[in-house]
Amino acid sequence: MPRLAAGLVANDDGQVRCWWCQADDQYRAYHDTEWGFPVTDDRRLFEKFCLEGFQAGLSWLTILRRREGFRKAFAGFDHEQVARFNERSVQRLLQDPGIIRHRGKIEATINNARRAAELVEEFGSIAAYLWRYEPDSAKRPKKLTFELVKTFVTSPESIALAKDMKQRGWKFLGPTTLYAHMQAMGMVNDHLHGCATRPLVEAARAATARPAPKG
Repeated sequence: MPRLAAGLVANDDGQVRCWWCQADDQYRAYHDTEWGFPVTDDRRLFEKFCLEGFQAGLSWLTILRRREGFRKAFAGFDHEQVARFNERSVQRLLQDPGIIRHRGKIEATINNARRAAELVEEFGSIAAYLWRYEPDSAKRPKKLTFELVKTFVTSPESIALAKDMKQRGWKFLGPTTLYAHMQAMGMVNDHLHGCATRPLVEAARAATARPAPKG
């Protein structure tokens, strides 16, 4: 096999992947089937907002390994149900070993569920609100290298989104976290050129209808 560009790894299954998913098989599966593929489903978008809030100070793999526990604890991330959680719910969650037991993050998740309901009321869906901030692909690099992607910590769009969400009362979601959300939910394709998944994500993005706000 020709020498791979920096940031690419060839695994035993013959697939060339981005460097960051090498920790275990679960992480590689996440890279291959989820990360970067466009998402317009509100429940999945809300889940990712919540899990990214819990990730603060931790690795994404730590959260990924507990994702099923989080789903069970937070009603499958149905924002309408989570919005009805109360102090008794908080106490229950603080005793749940399947999640990260951090009061501030738990309370932020409940708060954010209520804010999500407000977005749905105003825009028709969380997706319709969020995808308005999709970066312009024409302004992005033609070839995504390891050196470039390491500099992608925020974007003008994630900064604007964070500012707006903060004004709307969302918690634990700053510009860096929201750029990671854009990467994961397919609002950008940050798989490196040469990664086997990159063209699959690009095709999925091309085929995805962007949700429009109501009215």
